[in-house]
Amino acid sequence: MILGSVMMQQIRSRPNQGGQIPAIALTAYARDFDQQKALQVGFQAHITKPVEPEALVEAIATLLR
Repeated sequence: MILGSVMMQQIRSRPNQGGQIPAIALTAYARDFDQQKALQVGFQAHITKPVEPEALVEAIATLLR
């Protein structure tokens, strides 16, 4: 098992091999610190669990624009 933040850092370190794919952090960690950390490691959005379907759809739509 690998932490999402570690995985995202590994993905972002490979810009020529798909490292710029959109990514949303889905997590139970809901503090402001957790959101900032997710954005710092390369996630474009941070959504807390339990996931509200509307929030997920909105985040996906934003990333696809």
